[in-house]
Amino acid sequence: MKRDHLLFLVIGLLAGFLAGYILQEEMAAVQPARVGATAAAPAAPGMPAAGGAPGGAMPEIERLKQAIEANPNDVESILALANLNFDIQNWARARELYERYLKLRPDDADAMTDLGICLRSLGDFQAALATFAQAQKLAPDHWQSRFNEVVIKAFDLRDLPAAEAALIELEKAAPGNPDVARLAAEVRQRKGSG
Repeated sequence: MKRDHLLFLVIGLLAGFLAGYILQEEMAAVQPARVGATAAAPAAPGMPAAGGAPGGAMPEIERLKQAIEANPNDVESILALANLNFDIQNWARARELYERYLKLRPDDADAMTDLGICLRSLGDFQAALATFAQAQKLAPDHWQSRFNEVVIKAFDLRDLPAAEAALIELEKAAPGNPDVARLAAEVRQRKGSG
């Protein structure tokens, strides 16, 4: 009898994992791409996936806060703390830190894109689009800002013609990118059914 219970437990866990994985893959097409922040500052050991509790990152957060207190213009610490807040979806605090960082380093298209994602998450779609446009002026080939522009236009504002126009530019900037291909399929599917 115990063997059957263990077998059902294992099958249940595998089915749950598989369902979660499939759901995550389906949602990946409409989630904002975040490449810049993780490339700029690697996550601290013990840092959870986005949306998780900070857990082992608390000492790192405290260390960064102390570093910023000691040197308010410590751009690396400000960016790292912004990234940690982004990762735990503390959008308001991440926005504040990215804005502070960008006053010191206004030419960072990756951080600007992450700021735009924060603004989107806070419901300020127009400010997010303006931020993505700034990132594109700084780095015309910055596909992540274009990707997030398409997400807002297609899914938040439901302006499919504008999303399609932005998507064409995105596909030019990132040909062959599988994330872009999934987003394009989702946008075109919505446009075709609308």
